[in-house]
Amino acid sequence: MNLLAFDWALLIEKLVLIAIIITISLVVAMYATYGERKVAAWMQDRVGPNRAGPFGILQPLADGMKLFFKEEIIPNSSNKFLFILGPCLAMLTAMMTSAIIPWGSELRIGDRVISLQIADINIGILYVFGVVSMGVYGIMIGGWASNNKFSLMAALRGASQVISYELAMGISLIALLMLTGSLSLKTITEQQMAPGHYWNVLYQPLGFLIFFVCALAECNRAPFDLSEAESELNMGYHQEYSSMKLGFFLFSEYINMFISSVIMATLFFGGYDIPFIDESKYNPNLMAWLGVGALMVKALIFIFVFMWIRWTLPRFRYDQLMNLGWKALIPLALINMVITAVVILKYFN
Repeated sequence: MNLLAFDWALLIEKLVLIAIIITISLVVAMYATYGERKVAAWMQDRVGPNRAGPFGILQPLADGMKLFFKEEIIPNSSNKFLFILGPCLAMLTAMMTSAIIPWGSELRIGDRVISLQIADINIGILYVFGVVSMGVYGIMIGGWASNNKFSLMAALRGASQVISYELAMGISLIALLMLTGSLSLKTITEQQMAPGHYWNVLYQPLGFLIFFVCALAECNRAPFDLSEAESELNMGYHQEYSSMKLGFFLFSEYINMFISSVIMATLFFGGYDIPFIDESKYNPNLMAWLGVGALMVKALIFIFVFMWIRWTLPRFRYDQLMNLGWKALIPLALINMVITAVVILKYFN
């Protein structure tokens, strides 16, 4: 390989983009904890965090410092290597999903065109499912390595829940892929932005609803947080964890919520598309940054809905959770897929 011919500028661009995306994800996850407490307070007619900084905006920093300075405890009876690997794996898989998300269009600096996407692979959806499937190993390994029966029960719950709802999520996406004909998130976004096309949620409302419910379950969010049912399992799969190992588990949940919101916005709500604006009439760099802002606004709306549901609906029983996944969502996803196939064959061929 000729090192002189290697595009070092492209490598630097991608490294900078990776650093920015990881930083944004961590900041969003950090302040999602603050937002969750404020949303809960608003819904319950309370004040919420208001001591650390103006309006309590420094509360996430105080919580982070508390986690950093807590004592690191590893139970003597645990598998120490796997005990540490569990939260690391959960955090790693949460961050890896962001690699194929198109965060905006293209920036033009001089003669160079910079893509606001780390990697545009033609099997982007399959990559997402592959990484999300690995995330369950973090929960399972963490619960098993603790050598605590309550943690193990919670890990088994989480694993079976994720596997069950991944089936319905995958089938719901098959109908969308029939319409788009591509697995690339960039291509799917551009199709929704093309003249004469609309956001995919108008073509696949049932598919979006199924995907959204499954995303709640995949992120272990209430009312699907059975792996963290404190009243039944003391605390859940991370019962034996403390300090930043516990922080990794908690952070990965909020990062998963953020990335899931971005993916839903990309697949069904046009991604970085700004509705009712002809982007060709404006400066491309300006529209690229506004597109990033539009995607973030859509994601934040989804995050608010996630929180709204958590503080509105009670937790399901475990049999109700599994019945919903296997007896309701999977049949609905199959029906939606068949109807979509019939419509495509009848009207588009």
